[in-house]
Amino acid sequence: MSGFLTMGIVQTALELGMIYALVALSLFISFSILDICDLSTDGCYTLGCAVGAVVTIAGHPVLAIFAAMAAGVCSGFITAILQTKFGVQSILAGIIVNTGLYTVNLAVMGFSSNLSLFGSSTVFDLFKSLNPSKAWKSWSPLVLLVIILAVIVLAIYWFLGTRLGLSIRATGDSPAMVRASSINPAFTTIVGLCVANSLTGMAGCLIGQYNGNSDINLGTGMVTVALASLIIGEMFFKNRGMLMRIIGVIIGSVMYRFVMSVALRLKIPTEAFKLVSALIVAVALTAPQIRKLIALHAQKRASMRMSMEDETEGGDR
Repeated sequence: MSGFLTMGIVQTALELGMIYALVALSLFISFSILDICDLSTDGCYTLGCAVGAVVTIAGHPVLAIFAAMAAGVCSGFITAILQTKFGVQSILAGIIVNTGLYTVNLAVMGFSSNLSLFGSSTVFDLFKSLNPSKAWKSWSPLVLLVIILAVIVLAIYWFLGTRLGLSIRATGDSPAMVRASSINPAFTTIVGLCVANSLTGMAGCLIGQYNGNSDINLGTGMVTVALASLIIGEMFFKNRGMLMRIIGVIIGSVMYRFVMSVALRLKIPTEAFKLVSALIVAVALTAPQIRKLIALHAQKRASMRMSMEDETEGGDR
């Protein structure tokens, strides 16, 4: 481990995995629960970072997280309204919102493509100042992210178990059944997408404070990263209980970051990282079918072998 992946690389992979896990949890709600393909994730992620950066520079790093979440809610609300009230397909609605958010994000950052947080205190700085020890200063970002994720996981698990949460889950399974139960699927879709995008906004704010800057292209490809994390997690925990499925998404995000760290150590060009991400998604999506084909092939070979043995025994007799 020390020769190939240093402790610093492992720590960074864990920290980034925790932040990206929030986006993966957002897709878990929209894609896995609501069965909606929300392509506004890239723009919403950058929006959370931009709003968070502006509020952080103003001297309110904690408030910046809630402001970024509120911005994410607005993004999710517009996406949901386009789908439910105006009949726009989910993919097109996400593309429209994502395209519009590019200009909105530029406007939030004062029409600058980059905004630095140099000299501004972040939530990581505030948490780090709680203890002067060297070990604490080194590991405090990871501790803070674990605490935040633990709260988010418990909140999502509780929410999906409420009457409204169960209605949202039912909407993804069968909108017709929800209508028959006198529940408005448009309302549940709106609430679900607002909750999902609030997590994306929070992730954008945290990554901005973690990196110390906000960039207009920060969210490019984020939906692919989140989808890869989600699929990796669901490969191992899809048939488990809801809590394990949520935790599995986080594990998938961390595993994805470790794969990226390995790719970096193998000196794969950073320009090829998007291709690596796409390959991970493709492998994760096709893995169940590949396993079935391998099992079927093994079964056929076993049947042929048994048939040949029976024919040989019959010929001997």
